[in-house]
Amino acid sequence: MNIIVVGLSHKTATVELREKVAFSPNLIEKPLRDLVALDDIVEGVIVSTCNRVEIYATTRDIAGGIARIKRFLADHHRISLETLEPHLYSHHSEAAIRHVFRVASSLDSMVVGEPQILGQIKTSYGYAAEYKSSGIILNRFLHKAFSVAKRVRTETRIASSAVSVAFAAVELAKKILGDLSDKTVMLIGAGEMCELAAKHFLNSGARGVMVTNRTFERAERLAADFGGEAVPFDELFQHLHRADIVLSSTGAPHCIIGPKDVEEVVKRRRFKPMFFIDIAVPRDIDTKVDDVENAYLFTVDDLQEIVQANLAQRNREAEKAEEIIDQEIGQFYKWLSSLEVTPTIVALRSRFDEIRRAELEKTMAGWKDLPPEAEKRLEALTMAITNKLLHAPTAALKRAGQGGRIDLYVDALRQLFDLQTGHQEDDELELEE
Repeated sequence: MNIIVVGLSHKTATVELREKVAFSPNLIEKPLRDLVALDDIVEGVIVSTCNRVEIYATTRDIAGGIARIKRFLADHHRISLETLEPHLYSHHSEAAIRHVFRVASSLDSMVVGEPQILGQIKTSYGYAAEYKSSGIILNRFLHKAFSVAKRVRTETRIASSAVSVAFAAVELAKKILGDLSDKTVMLIGAGEMCELAAKHFLNSGARGVMVTNRTFERAERLAADFGGEAVPFDELFQHLHRADIVLSSTGAPHCIIGPKDVEEVVKRRRFKPMFFIDIAVPRDIDTKVDDVENAYLFTVDDLQEIVQANLAQRNREAEKAEEIIDQEIGQFYKWLSSLEVTPTIVALRSRFDEIRRAELEKTMAGWKDLPPEAEKRLEALTMAITNKLLHAPTAALKRAGQGGRIDLYVDALRQLFDLQTGHQEDDELELEE
């Protein structure tokens, strides 16, 4: 049995095309059932996120299975295959295993190390398990992918550094001010960046947030979301001295905080340090604020440098993650290959035993006066001969299962002895034993 992957991602398709081939989680049951109803597709999982749509499947016909899944994607979304195919990639066998391990470990993500993709694959697998489109192989395969992703996050620092401007601002504040548990944050603006910053600051232990915005209602909503305090925009400088950290991200066309403003505020704070982060473009805070005693100003460019440095660090950690994946692929591929070996060994021994018993019965039928003790010895003799004959091919099959070229051995034995293998689930139970 082979594992195949067919899909497209942010690396091969525009967001417009990814939108067209996305699967709705609320309507995933029918596509999953249609997928495993395709010829030679035994199991299937559909992963659909904003950055990728991928189908994981098992099949005995690699080329046919990949072609059928490509056609399935085109037909399901009513897109011509000629339009879709240039954006699709496919992998099979060891390359498919490597791809899914890399995706689950976020090595193939737009931002390397981001944590969302693992949860998204787990959710997709949950749907496949619920609607019974996954089976023994994909169950084990995806659980292995989850454990590999966990190992990568545990044994490397791939997700330890900030790669968003908002998170980098928090990391910088912690680096300069230390513990944030006694620090209050003033957010100037109520857009997405301020919302993200509020979340990161509070998650990092900040004492509380104040929010001000030209539209006071928006400040009130954001403050309410995080248990903070809304401040009218025209009262900003009456409250600014209460803030240890000021993050500004407005759409103002000119600076709204100047050095004279900050001098007054620092005096009211009795010269306790203030940390200003200006992520607005055009800038909200005059660069001369950085010259004010005990005021420290960082701009979006400063944060971008931190983000780029952290991305470079993540890329270095990704090399360690690739080594972990190399180790884990070998273990899983060995298990997958053994699924082919075990039923073949069982069928081969069954065929030999069937012949032994038939020939023994014929012999016994013409040997009426044979004593019971002699019958037992004859039975033992034939069994010993059978076992000795099967020992070498059984050992060869097991060795092949651990080192590759297993298809060659398995196909040869099945054709030479006309073997029919048993139920796969029974085979796996025997393998586990």
